[in-house]
Amino acid sequence: VLHDVSLEIHRGEFVAIIGSSGSGKSTLMNILGCLDRPSSGEYLFAGRKVSELDRDQLASLRREAFGFVFQSYNLIPSANAVENVEIPAIYAGRPAAERHERARALLQRLGLGERLGNQPNQLSGGQQQRVSIARALIANPAIILADEPTGNLDSKNSKEIIELLKMFNKTYNQTLIVITHDERIALQADRV
Repeated sequence: VLHDVSLEIHRGEFVAIIGSSGSGKSTLMNILGCLDRPSSGEYLFAGRKVSELDRDQLASLRREAFGFVFQSYNLIPSANAVENVEIPAIYAGRPAAERHERARALLQRLGLGERLGNQPNQLSGGQQQRVSIARALIANPAIILADEPTGNLDSKNSKEIIELLKMFNKTYNQTLIVITHDERIALQADRV
């Protein structure tokens, strides 16, 4: 799918990757986030060749460096908002009290303080996406990879979600990579 792709992304940048459906945007995101391996070429993360990392090293890199925001939210239907947000912190081995408090604080910061105990089917699309963003942020990743984060939302919620992501990018110097087909969203990035 991807041919002759060459790019460099620096700490703290807000980069948009834009293209039509089927152009390979999500494939590129999966490679950048170490979810998939390229069939050829070279990918360096902080100067290390990703191809030389074993499964455990890749899992550690994903857990420590990346926060993922998926278009389909990927929330667990039987878990409430706090429990959904805590999942990456569980894998990272964070103590229960610490991850619970951080999950609650993130959800409150994202305007969901009154929805902490709600399950996904009790939340609107915009609220589910905010839970997804909180889940991506709980481990304080260096990089947030957002695949069509506004694809299922109306224009008001889309604008709010992008503003939230930009706020975390600027406030915490987190690299933000947004995959989109929407030129209006891409134009808000530092670089397309």
